[in-house]
Parts: sequence; structure tokens; C-alpha cells
Amino acid sequence: NRRDSARIAAVRAVEAAETAGWSQAATIGSACASDAFFPFADGLLQAVEAGATAVIQPGGSIRDDEVIAAADEAGITMVFTGMRHFRH
Repeated sequence: NRRDSARIAAVRAVEAAETAGWSQAATIGSACASDAFFPFADGLLQAVEAGATAVIQPGGSIRDDEVIAAADEAGITMVFTGMRHFRH
């Protein structure tokens, strides 16, 4: 699911940073990309907690306004491409 995917990515970034001997996780100040819209703000907020400062996504959710509000409140930049890349 979207929350677990974001959490797993953050954990792996921390592990990669430790392996490389970096002083902080690679997610600090990072950008996050999604091939599908965020149906809820939870996935976005997971990326914010990991240190992401920018997100790019296609948009198109009926809850885009809620996701935009969460991004604004968190102070994160979010770009909508208007192009969806994920299909069922």
C-alpha cells in the first residue's frame, strides 16, 4: 500500500546512507515522485516525515484539495504533471 511503500523507501534510504558512511539519510532534502496520484495525504506525509521537500505526481484524485492542503501545511513543494503513468 502507499504508506508502507513510502515507509519502506525511507528505511532503505537510511540503510543506504549508513552503508555509504553518510552522516544523514539520503531522504533529507529529497524529492519524491509518484506514478499515480495520492488518494489521501498519508503517503505524502510519510515522505515529509522521511525528509522529502518536494513531490511530483500526476494529480487527479477527488481529494487533491486535501493533499494540496497537507503539502502546504507541511511546507513541501508539490508539482502536478497532469499525466498519469500507472494503469490497472
